[in-house]
Amino acid sequence: MKLTKKYVESIKPHKTDELLIWDCEIKGFGLRVYPTGRRTYFVQYRNEFQRTRRKKIGVHGTVTAEEAREIAKGLLGDVAKGSDPSQETHLRKTRPSVSDLANQYLEVHAKTNKRPKSFREDQQMLEKIILKRWPDKKVEEITTQDVQYLHHDLRKTPYMANRVCALLSKMFNIAIHWKWRTDNPVNGVSKYQEQKRNRWLDEEELKRLGLSLASYPNQNVANAIWLLVLTGSRRNEVLRATWDQFDLEKGIWTKPAHTTKQKRMEYLPLSQQTIALLQEMKKASQSNFLFPSKIDGQPIQDIKKSWATILERASLENVRLHDLRHTHASHLVSSGLSLSIVGKLLGHTQAATNQRYAHLADAPLRQAVELFGTKIRYPTKSI
Repeated sequence: MKLTKKYVESIKPHKTDELLIWDCEIKGFGLRVYPTGRRTYFVQYRNEFQRTRRKKIGVHGTVTAEEAREIAKGLLGDVAKGSDPSQETHLRKTRPSVSDLANQYLEVHAKTNKRPKSFREDQQMLEKIILKRWPDKKVEEITTQDVQYLHHDLRKTPYMANRVCALLSKMFNIAIHWKWRTDNPVNGVSKYQEQKRNRWLDEEELKRLGLSLASYPNQNVANAIWLLVLTGSRRNEVLRATWDQFDLEKGIWTKPAHTTKQKRMEYLPLSQQTIALLQEMKKASQSNFLFPSKIDGQPIQDIKKSWATILERASLENVRLHDLRHTHASHLVSSGLSLSIVGKLLGHTQAATNQRYAHLADAPLRQAVELFGTKIRYPTKSI
């Protein structure tokens, strides 16, 4: 029979079984009648693998017989072109969410390729910012406008806003690789300008720091800070250093690739003061770690609290541990060393990174021209 409004409403449902009624004009267009009296339209077809599929069109009453007929024609037309409407509906329902992408990113990418600290930072940004913003959003639903609004709402903390965008960009690039979406919605979102810190300790401040370190009760921590100052190394490189990385006779610190930011092996020559410090430390050491913690087999994880106390005793303000690295580099540059040499000592791979010290490199040149200037008396004319 042709499925019309009159005919569909005339069908009496079976008491226990569902009834399937087929339309006589459109092959595959049918009606399912439930024992409850509910009637739904559907199409049945074979996909490209010759598997039988059914696609629900709608409930009679919500959709008329004629509307269902037109929808059926369209769906069957799509099937003829190679489409699989039922499978596409299933995929839409199961398409990955931003939460799915976040979990996969942490498990598959971040846990393998990032250091523990960076992994924790990504985890915190996801939990506290991104997933709170888009708890139920699908990956393919996120638009550039969504990212732009999120970035704008974080404008009071521009550094964090930029880090969140960088994390999202990496995640969506992975999503593209996994074919979860075709584009990166972060593209086109302009970053906020970040003000680079320019804090470093002058000679008088270094003396105050030295006095504070000399009197600090925990000399294990004090020695770690001295090593940060003397080598310009990163905090984790120092705190996790092991004695087998050092050749004190040759005065070389070999930093394994897995401990450096650039993930490449670095060789750092050591000054006589650094070697003397390390020799004294090794005499008293009973661990492979230079700075062992109270937990057996592990190094010190953090010295922030100790650093705060040391700064207070030295009457120093607004100084981070990483500023000791800038202090080391700044004094080298202002003493006349070239930016390229200082960059190699710090393990920089890009020349642009060294440009933050460029203004200090002018100091020796200025001293040189002033030296010559004092030898000449420039004649002045009275007006």
